[in-house]
Amino acid sequence: MTALIAAPEQHERADLVTRVRRVVLANPSVLPTIASVVIFVAMVIYGEVAYGRVVQFNTLSNLLINNAHLIVLAVAMTFVIITGGIDLSVGSIIAFSSVAGVMLANAGWNAYAVIAVMIGAGGACGLVSGILIRYFNVQPFIATLAMMFLGRGLASLLSTTPERLDEDSPIRWIGVQLKIIDGPKVNDLVITPAVIVAVIVVLVAFFVLHRTRTGRTVYAIGGSESSALLMGLPVWRTKVLVYVISGALAGLAAVLYTARLGTAQNITGIGWELDAIAAAVIGGTVLTGAYGYVLGSVVGALVLGLMNVLITRDGGIPPEMTTIITGGILLVFVLLQRVVTRKRE
Repeated sequence: MTALIAAPEQHERADLVTRVRRVVLANPSVLPTIASVVIFVAMVIYGEVAYGRVVQFNTLSNLLINNAHLIVLAVAMTFVIITGGIDLSVGSIIAFSSVAGVMLANAGWNAYAVIAVMIGAGGACGLVSGILIRYFNVQPFIATLAMMFLGRGLASLLSTTPERLDEDSPIRWIGVQLKIIDGPKVNDLVITPAVIVAVIVVLVAFFVLHRTRTGRTVYAIGGSESSALLMGLPVWRTKVLVYVISGALAGLAAVLYTARLGTAQNITGIGWELDAIAAAVIGGTVLTGAYGYVLGSVVGALVLGLMNVLITRDGGIPPEMTTIITGGILLVFVLLQRVVTRKRE
């Protein structure tokens, strides 16, 4: 009797493996994304076995709340990298937007106006980078590097000391925790409006990349810009647009982060552009362009967030190990990407 029950389960498992194998063979570019999902699941299982209390509402809540801004940044970077570009300015944009936003809010500006200015400032920085790349033929690395220094300089010009958002500022509501499920003790499922915003960004980005002409143009540019031009696609407009999107989402990430912490500094966001790139690469976005998935980048951001959680839970692992482990994971995924691109060639 037991054998009869086990047989259908084994059959279903075999069918699942067969389906996954067919998907990978038909589209090898999904291999890094599948690998990132496997790594995330393996990390969850390891954390539960080694430390306990990982598979619970409280951990999931903290993972989403603490990484909402990184998820938004990873989505922004996905757009840029798929075109074959890079954006090194997102961390500096967050610093500039957050410091400016807090100062304007404390000066009595309307909260909606402040949020619009923060997102608009990011979009304007992205527009400058896009114009440099489009009309002056500057390499994306150089254009966004210049914008990185400019954004950091503007943030330092505004203030070199931490700026604290007033406790009664409506912007703080974005970081207010909302209980969804009341679990035993402190095991509650809690989210914030920032998490909801991040989810909406992911859904909209998924639709744009995979269901619109703009998204198809983004992939076409990464595959072959000259071929995209010959097909009559709006290449130049789309290249500028992806940097505007990246800058605007960086401004939005500044809103989410500032609302949660309540403070802004000119040193905020240092190295975050590398975290966003790492999240996108771990999620399966190929650095040479043409391949990438929004949902994969979200998984990549969660992998980085969960890694920090596990290192904190362990207590015996020095914080420096975070960068070492991240580097190791990145190396593995870069090698996977090389396998994918070779198969495509």
